[in-house]
Amino acid sequence: MSERTLRGKAAISGVGESVYYRHGRSPVPEFVLTLHAILAACEDAGVHPSDIDGFSSYAMDRNGPVRLAAALNVREMRYATMHWEGGGGGMAAAVGNAATAVATGQANCVVAFRGLAQGEVGRFGRSFRTSGKVWGGQAYNAPYGVGSPGQFFAFKFQRWMHEHGGVGLKAQKAVSLASYHHAQQNPRAVMHGRPLTSEAYDESRMIVEPWRLYDFCQENDGAAAIIVTTPERAREGAHRPVYLLAAAQGANQGWGRGVMNSPTYATANFTQMAARLWEMAGVTADDVDVVQAYENFTGAVVMSLVEHGICEPEAADEVLTFENLTAGSGRWPLNTSGGNLAEAYVHGLNLAVEGVRQLRGDSVNQVADPNVCLVAAGPMTAPISDLVLGTEATL
Repeated sequence: MSERTLRGKAAISGVGESVYYRHGRSPVPEFVLTLHAILAACEDAGVHPSDIDGFSSYAMDRNGPVRLAAALNVREMRYATMHWEGGGGGMAAAVGNAATAVATGQANCVVAFRGLAQGEVGRFGRSFRTSGKVWGGQAYNAPYGVGSPGQFFAFKFQRWMHEHGGVGLKAQKAVSLASYHHAQQNPRAVMHGRPLTSEAYDESRMIVEPWRLYDFCQENDGAAAIIVTTPERAREGAHRPVYLLAAAQGANQGWGRGVMNSPTYATANFTQMAARLWEMAGVTADDVDVVQAYENFTGAVVMSLVEHGICEPEAADEVLTFENLTAGSGRWPLNTSGGNLAEAYVHGLNLAVEGVRQLRGDSVNQVADPNVCLVAAGPMTAPISDLVLGTEATL
């Protein structure tokens, strides 16, 4: 294993969330939601807000570090960074960047966060519209009426299914049912109290083939935050530390070309990055006890799990079943808070929060004695990112 690694050099000492709302329903501005999440994470970690000395975010978060530092009365801001583009693809990278700052001595207590209030800033996920020229990837889509994320990502999953013998429809349904199942035990989840049956899934309207209503993530207002610090400081906190075993980010070769005949077109964009992730972590997919995988669309989760080595593509429908994806008896418990589909969609940072809770042992859908958690961000976007989180037993 290379000495150039994050493995064990930073730890998560606290997590926090605001209340999660349906899109446009937050009674307070985006900035206030973000402060709520950061203050909750500080309380969870047992640190004073003024002890924060770094900020890390992604997805063009509008809650600037200078303003946050002033509101939190931070004594000295030593570090601030934003992951490029990619929407939810930067979720794991925000935590990884925070860990990099801690591991290299640039900061001691960095908060990774994401806040959004769509009633204030407008809805995400709307169709792309143009009255003039288009360029980049849109040049291959917009002239033909392909203008929404669901449309052009569905093309990728359709191709993936075709290349692997038509598998994937059963697996993506299982992803949706597992997420909604977990949300019923999670009072924070927006879909708590709204269970999803197999029949309701099958009868839901088709949005864009092969994805029905319940294959799409929600749109929500809310914020989440994670405190990353040194292992020494984390061990002094209120909870047992959760360690960064690995972080990775990037994109497959040629991803930005946008053409549909690219060799990596029918991928979730993890095919090159996953190998780097496992090498740094010092574990393999077989060691993973629980998975938190970003659901922009259920088919994208299936692709990302395959590309991380959870199963071979042709075995997806046999391995990625509802029974196998649920906490309690499943081999690969998935999105145990309800995830983007059923807890909340705050560009995925709630998935990393849930990964921490699982390894601390205080999840609402607790897996028995987990030591390794895979957190995969933003499939089919770019740049994307990954985390492997571990308990002290893994070091």
